[in-house]
Amino acid sequence: MKKLAADDLLTLERYARERNAFRARVMQHKARRQLAVGPHLRWCFEDRLTIQYQVQEMLRTERIFESEGIAAELETYNPLIPDGANWKVTLLIEFPDPDERRVQLARLKGVEDGCWIEVHGAERVFARADEDLERENEEKTSSVHFLRFELSPAMTRALLAGAALAVGVEHPAYRHRLEVPELVRQALLADLA
Repeated sequence: MKKLAADDLLTLERYARERNAFRARVMQHKARRQLAVGPHLRWCFEDRLTIQYQVQEMLRTERIFESEGIAAELETYNPLIPDGANWKVTLLIEFPDPDERRVQLARLKGVEDGCWIEVHGAERVFARADEDLERENEEKTSSVHFLRFELSPAMTRALLAGAALAVGVEHPAYRHRLEVPELVRQALLADLA
């Protein structure tokens, strides 16, 4: 999947005009790329469009319009675009109550390393988590992590031929398995070369 370049982005003025329509399109797209894995973990499978939206929103929020600032945002977010042999996932740990969240983030320390995918007939692939920087400390994990799942060519071929896909989490305090619905599985196939 092609990385984003500055020329792929809308200017701040144009984005302001087109933001509502673009956002609606992205939200519809994202809905087919998200999974609730158990009651408190949401996996958001990123791609070029979802990352473009994130960059556009950062540029808008921070009022970044100079080329150096735009380049810095692209350098930060481009690694989250899959490269054809993997999936990139933003993992969100969701507990609405701040006090409960604090307790649960301590309890779930290391959960990001227990996230896995499984193509029917193949071994589980565990996530490579937070390759850009460490997001947990000695007391707790973060509520946001970035995961990468590498697929072998055989896994990709099996998926393209119709193999089932499951995802899950293997952690002492959080164990869940989910068969990926066909609509989401089909959306994720577009990320594979």
